[in-house]
Amino acid sequence: MTVLFGTHPEYLEHDTGLFHPESASRLEVIMSVLDRFEDGIVRFRPSPASTDAITRVHRAAHVAEIRQLCLMGGGPIDADTQVGYQSYDIALLAAGAGLDAISRLEQGEADAAFVAVRPPGHHATADTSMGFCLFNNIAVAAQRLIEKGERVLILDIDAHHGNGTQDIFYENASVLYVSTHQHPLYPGTGKIFELGAGDATGLTVNIPLPPRSTGGTALSALEAIAASTIVTFAPTWLLISAGFDGHQADPLTDLGFTADDYYRITAWALQYVPKGRTIAFLEGGYDLEALAESTIAALEALLGLSRRTDPFGNHVETNLVTTLAQMRRSALRAQGIDLPPA
Repeated sequence: MTVLFGTHPEYLEHDTGLFHPESASRLEVIMSVLDRFEDGIVRFRPSPASTDAITRVHRAAHVAEIRQLCLMGGGPIDADTQVGYQSYDIALLAAGAGLDAISRLEQGEADAAFVAVRPPGHHATADTSMGFCLFNNIAVAAQRLIEKGERVLILDIDAHHGNGTQDIFYENASVLYVSTHQHPLYPGTGKIFELGAGDATGLTVNIPLPPRSTGGTALSALEAIAASTIVTFAPTWLLISAGFDGHQADPLTDLGFTADDYYRITAWALQYVPKGRTIAFLEGGYDLEALAESTIAALEALLGLSRRTDPFGNHVETNLVTTLAQMRRSALRAQGIDLPPA
């Protein structure tokens, strides 16, 4: 199997300020370990997304405001999110990576894709840049696929809930949004009773995990809570918000995931779509060593490689999974939806 790997040297120039956790060193450490793969990785440099592609998911006035701020030299958007002079153009490059990957996969160039971009995107709503994110890279790609008539599964495995992605597609029946995330944690969204709305009721699947939850618990919850909905939805594409900040070494979160867990979860998700229809988008991950290890694990899963995982590192908190499944079922029943047993 082969995996497209998209990144661009200009991503390193996005200026988040001194001592910011979302720094250029994140991409540098990922690039430093790519040579471990002797075969199967096909590198490409993305092209920028057009303004039209961005404004299909973001309000035009908001996009113009970000551009103007950058042209004026940059500065803070909020307490967590800062831009420099070049950040607007770099954000277009980040959003363009998924669009390029779609085109290349449609042409049969590889079996999957991983785009190592910055700034990340899943917190960006239609009219707000926040949480280190300017434009919502995965949403831009999903919108392109929707316009082609595809059914898109977005699996968000970042430790922080992807409030922007959920908000953008909350009423869109062409997107199934599934998220495992720590709760409570920034941005405070992602509760289990947030289900989607209108024709898309039931197509938002949130799995909020308490601090110190393991990756084994997350995977068990995905199987118990999300699997039946995914099968019914029958996605034609899988887009993964590949945030690796749930790793037990990450300084910003309190989950207990390991690199092995990212391999298992990625491999599990691949079963739901045909080959050549999966793209992973880099989101969070702020311990550099853990980020590198987790990226390697995800790439191994995308490549279909076997991995010798630790059999003792896959502990499942069964009672928690059962409780979460019961809570979601109750929330759905309150909306008149009764799912079959998983």
